[in-house]
Amino acid sequence: MNVQNIQKNAAEEALGVSLPTRRVESFHYTDLRSQLGTFTAKAEKPSEADAKQLGDGFPRLASNAAVLHFYDGHAFERGEALPGGVSVKTELPKAMEVDGMDDTVLAINNSISADGVMINVAKNANVERPIGLAHAFTGKAGTTAATRYAIQAASGSTSTFIERFMGRSKDAHLSSSVVSLDIGADATLNYLIVQQTGLGADHLGHVSVKLAENSKLNLFILNAGGKLVRQEVKVDVAGEGGHVEIKGVNLVGDNAHIDVTTVLDHNVPNTTANELFRNVVAGDGHGVFQGQIKVAQIAQKTDAQMACNTLLLTDEGDFSAKPELEIFADDVLCAHGATVTDIDDDHLFYLRARGIKEKAARGLLIKAFVDEVVEELGAGEELEEAFIGIIDSWLDANT
Repeated sequence: MNVQNIQKNAAEEALGVSLPTRRVESFHYTDLRSQLGTFTAKAEKPSEADAKQLGDGFPRLASNAAVLHFYDGHAFERGEALPGGVSVKTELPKAMEVDGMDDTVLAINNSISADGVMINVAKNANVERPIGLAHAFTGKAGTTAATRYAIQAASGSTSTFIERFMGRSKDAHLSSSVVSLDIGADATLNYLIVQQTGLGADHLGHVSVKLAENSKLNLFILNAGGKLVRQEVKVDVAGEGGHVEIKGVNLVGDNAHIDVTTVLDHNVPNTTANELFRNVVAGDGHGVFQGQIKVAQIAQKTDAQMACNTLLLTDEGDFSAKPELEIFADDVLCAHGATVTDIDDDHLFYLRARGIKEKAARGLLIKAFVDEVVEELGAGEELEEAFIGIIDSWLDANT
């Protein structure tokens, strides 16, 4: 048996699951068996002092957020007052059901989760302050840190959650997060994911959503870190009038592999969805987008649109896009599209002709390409400026 196979078997044994290869269609572009690191132990719970020092090393994205803190996969009570209409119970939610290799990310989380929370937003509550879910990692070599939580937004409520993953370690370690969102009738839930794990991190995330009638999900994903990243989103549009808005920016640096896989299930008539991802690939990074829209036969009048646009900045990098439509209804408006290109020469010439040096001109064009998504979020000036700051820092380091 060669060393590679020994490492694969060790990873499977440590995580307690069988890992898929490229032969599993949903993991065709992300071969976990060969790409996932080898891990030997769950990260220990840090001391209160060490946890505070770790978390305070990352500035907040929203100054008025009420933050729930997780350090190395363990929940910490830091005494932050919650806004009215929100209640939190520190308890690991029930594990989600796993259906074969397609649900490997869930299976891994079920196996290694250390802590979690259950959050309820009260009926008709208008929660003005965002709720932060802050995950900071020491990133000790060979360790895993995993959390699971459930959010129930009752009917008529409006709330915003910011899930953030932060780390700087270059050592191989694994972070895992599984979230379930249950959005009641006429409720609006804004969910923002910011992934900034260290250069040695493997990160596996999963968000499962159920929408009731006339409810709305606004989901934003920003990937700006990690070595191997798989972020899954599965949405069950179960109520008429339900709307899904998904926007994302994937910044794929040298040696990184970032995979965003989404599945939107439209299971009732008169529902809508818009999905837009902008991606930048530098160095020999590899990016993946798999987006599937499923429309059941009963789901007439579905209007679902999906687009994935990528800037490929080097010949060494690559991006795989796989948009899919699976439609069984006959009265729908559904479309998808994907583009992969370099910076437009005419746009570059326009800026250079006005005295802007080539590197600066390229930077401006790349920023315009991704900042547009952030500016359309409607998340508020402070959050949008924070997201653009993260993007700028990544561009400065990678382009």
